[in-house]
Amino acid sequence: MWTEPIVLIGISLTIIVTSLLISPRRVSVEGFYSGTDHAGQPPGLWTLALSQVTTWIFARSLLTAAILGYYYGVAGALAYTAYYMSFLTGAFIIRALRTRGAQSFQGDLRVRFGVVGPQLYNIVVTLRLMSEVFANLLVVGLIFTAAFEGQPYVGNIAIVCFAVTALGYSAMGGLRSSLRTDVFQMGLFIAVFALAFLAMVLSDDFSVGAVLTAPGVSGAYNGWVLFAVALLQVVSYPAHDPVMMDRGFLADQDVTTRSFLHAFWMSALCIFGFALFGVQASVIGAELQGGLLGTWKSMFGQTVWFLIAASLLVSAMSTLDSTLSSSARLAIEELKIGSRTIFNGRLAMAAVMAGGLVFLLGDTKTLFDAVAVSGTAAMFLAPVIVLGLWMGLDVPRWSYVVGFVAAATGAVAYFFQSSPLVMAVLGQGHKYERLLVICVMVLMIGFGSALIGMVAARKSAG
Repeated sequence: MWTEPIVLIGISLTIIVTSLLISPRRVSVEGFYSGTDHAGQPPGLWTLALSQVTTWIFARSLLTAAILGYYYGVAGALAYTAYYMSFLTGAFIIRALRTRGAQSFQGDLRVRFGVVGPQLYNIVVTLRLMSEVFANLLVVGLIFTAAFEGQPYVGNIAIVCFAVTALGYSAMGGLRSSLRTDVFQMGLFIAVFALAFLAMVLSDDFSVGAVLTAPGVSGAYNGWVLFAVALLQVVSYPAHDPVMMDRGFLADQDVTTRSFLHAFWMSALCIFGFALFGVQASVIGAELQGGLLGTWKSMFGQTVWFLIAASLLVSAMSTLDSTLSSSARLAIEELKIGSRTIFNGRLAMAAVMAGGLVFLLGDTKTLFDAVAVSGTAAMFLAPVIVLGLWMGLDVPRWSYVVGFVAAATGAVAYFFQSSPLVMAVLGQGHKYERLLVICVMVLMIGFGSALIGMVAARKSAG
């Protein structure tokens, strides 16, 4: 029965129906925006940790990790896994914010820089939320298109079904729904992922030594370049992820810190393990056919392929509901677009889902590009985090704006990195080498302007 594509529909219906059933039918305003239960209690340690993990090992990340593993071997796998150190840097960011009495990252930026602080930050966050909707729905479409060969319309139908369902149960309970379904979805993900991983490891053509030393089909060099990029971006990367930041203020400080630490090791193991599916494809010399999803089908057979597809679908659904709950909080509590009611939060969710669907009309299919662009755009926060939050220094407002302009310019430059103008400035090397140069330049401008501003302020005060 595993050879029938219709099984994928059954798996999807199981995810959808169960998520709908365990979502609360009635929720308070506080539960909708802050995730408290019917007794007003915040989420516990493992609910928070599992929610963090399942929303960060989302479908786009899993597929991207595997693709990087295919092209660059274990170096590519480590490069993407390095982004999950964001849970460690994120824990330090949250602790510093809460020590200062902030209730959100936007609140701290407002104190530091006035209205312009959260305004610039919210631009990046809004684009991040819409890109998450777009990327995860794109993976859903790719899975169903690969399963039902010759029937591409099935992928579009699947996208609409997942979008409507995620919006439906997220709108019922907001953040409370997201936390409850995340625990179920994480358990289901671990089960199907473990079965698929064991099937790969126990296969006759799997060798631990070969996989851990594999250079990938394109060589390991650019994988190590991406690893360097990840190390540069990981300081600021968690700060622009509203799902992670929101979960940093739900429980007390001790529970929150421990949940971040548990989320780090669990998510790093999952993402690295999934990347090995791509590495194994390169080791056995599999040709990339119909995308990596098509390659896996010929490599592992239908049974393992469906398990891999199921794990991707679970992670896609879990990320969609978390993205939507963070969208409601951003629109109502930070942007103040409407009063703090459940109805207005639902409208915000619908708007972000619509924005993500609009993104699907574009041509881009390169999943890592969304990570690279948003990660680069967020680097204007690095001086604020390092110098302001962690070192307790006053970063001037004008240097914050300069850093934002530099980061935004860098993100646009990478998005159009194949244009003659960008190549003339950054060179003719591989696009990931250009990305590394962009990241270094953005950090130099951001930290340089901050240090210059602080020195000038000190001289004028003296």
